[in-house]
Amino acid sequence: MSGVPRAVCRAPGTPLVREEYTAMGEKLPLPVRTGMMLAGILLIGVSVALYRLAAFGVDPFTGMNLGISTFLGWSFGNWQLLANALILAVVFFTVRSCIGLGTVVNMVCVGYIADFLCWLVQEGLALSLRLPVRAALLLPALLFASSGVALYMKGDMGIAPYDSVAVVVETLTRKWVPFHLARILSDVTVVVVGAVFCLLAGEPIWLVVGAGTVCNALLNGPAIQLFRRGLDRVCGGRT
Repeated sequence: MSGVPRAVCRAPGTPLVREEYTAMGEKLPLPVRTGMMLAGILLIGVSVALYRLAAFGVDPFTGMNLGISTFLGWSFGNWQLLANALILAVVFFTVRSCIGLGTVVNMVCVGYIADFLCWLVQEGLALSLRLPVRAALLLPALLFASSGVALYMKGDMGIAPYDSVAVVVETLTRKWVPFHLARILSDVTVVVVGAVFCLLAGEPIWLVVGAGTVCNALLNGPAIQLFRRGLDRVCGGRT
């Protein structure tokens, strides 16, 4: 999911290209970090499902994958796995230090968790969500996303392939395109791609762009910081 903060990543044999945050979980025991990573990815998957069920727009990367998968007639999980694998191949040859166990688990699991939950609600339970219910889903979607990202960060076991894209761009351009600009450009690009494919598939554009997209963009960062502080207190200040 888009919004997952970037770990310190560098191209092989080059100095650090980004110091957004340091290895937050390095002093925690490996089983604890693994548990945090897995719990975080589960929450992120649930969040993606809630945003999709709300149908008020999703985060940029999910929006692109949702638009393309709808156009192709693929499941969201299958297409997202392929898209992540393609990005991961580029990351492997540029900023390999971004890759860890969490990268692979995120790449494989988030899309399928979201697919399963959407299937369970829409087909398994055959629930029809009315507008007030769909609107109410935005708050838990935001909370699950931000808490999941905070846990995922604390585990510090690699980052999602898409979150490495801006680092790759910064590295390949030798910082001519700075990280924050590369992130904005990548987010705008995938939103446009997702919207175009959504329209080509004959679906309403708010399937990928809407209030949920705005909520994610404006509130996810502050909420992540809030949960990060809470985790720091629970962990006794260990990083």
